[in-house]
Amino acid sequence: MSVVNLQALKEEAIQLLMKIINTPSISKRENKVSFLIEDYLYQYGFCVKRKFNNIWTENSNYPKKENIRTILLNSHHDTVKPGKNWITDPFSATQKENKLIGLGSNDAGASVVSLISTFIYLSNLSELPYRLVLSITAEEEISGASGVRSILSEFGSVDLGIVGEPTKMKVAIAEKGLIVLDCIAEGKTGHSARNTGVNAIYIATRDIEYLRCFSFDRKSDLLGFSTLNITQIQGGIQHNVIPDICSFVIDIRTNELYKNEELIDMIQKKIHSKMKTRSSYLNSSFINPMHPIVLKAKLIGRKTYGSPTLSDQSVMPFSTIKMGVGDSRRSHTSNEYVLITEIMEGIDIYVSLLKDFNF
Repeated sequence: MSVVNLQALKEEAIQLLMKIINTPSISKRENKVSFLIEDYLYQYGFCVKRKFNNIWTENSNYPKKENIRTILLNSHHDTVKPGKNWITDPFSATQKENKLIGLGSNDAGASVVSLISTFIYLSNLSELPYRLVLSITAEEEISGASGVRSILSEFGSVDLGIVGEPTKMKVAIAEKGLIVLDCIAEGKTGHSARNTGVNAIYIATRDIEYLRCFSFDRKSDLLGFSTLNITQIQGGIQHNVIPDICSFVIDIRTNELYKNEELIDMIQKKIHSKMKTRSSYLNSSFINPMHPIVLKAKLIGRKTYGSPTLSDQSVMPFSTIKMGVGDSRRSHTSNEYVLITEIMEGIDIYVSLLKDFNF
């Protein structure tokens, strides 16, 4: 392949992002945007595969030998639903000087187009010392079963993943995981005037008060302590009936020092309410700070940190970093935006990170 013009790719990235913003892609309804991106990759001669609303492709300019290392470039094209207070149309890209406004512009459209440009550029070099897979995937915002975890087995062996999320192009070398637990306190119904029965709300609140004061003792250098919060509670059917059921939800954000199953068992032993696991597969992520990709990132001036927010890293059973264009503080906000200069710079940084990289 001949070397493509990187500046031309950058300019195309901005136009592609505007088309992505103009194509609504709420989680589970990403089919139109997936075909849009697929068509763009076809223009550069790539054979694109798809499953559900996920698409992926790979380079061909690597040595065809056994045990070739593989790097996955991944980001997501789905968005949350738009909130209130948008000044512009969230589904219409609006450019104001250096600012590009629209739903999904920052999370994670800017990373999507930057990774695509990087992939095209690297795939047109004379040869890379590794196999490169690009996947643009669905349902990240809802941790859906038809997202990236539904296609990981299609990629073959992967040695390293780079997940594009808005990190200001800093490198997250650790990320908190998530456990969601549904709890039910059981009592016995009765008449409130007679003060009979066993009040399930009181059982639940005793458990909740215990959990409010509970703390985990293993502190991560990158992610701090695991945290626990009660985020929902519901009990009672009317004012004069002692409730026999009270339910509440526990949200736990985990560091890399615990296995999710260990924490679930720990909590169940501490409370009287019955507990059912709603979600426990979103694991904390961690990469060795001495991994070659981390060392290369530092060499080109990128800062490393531990991320409190969740991404598709949590379902990837191989070494990963999270690194992308934009700022996480803009995600899921009204009038979400990204700077055009951030995209231009982000592509340069991705290329610098990977062009001469070797394991």
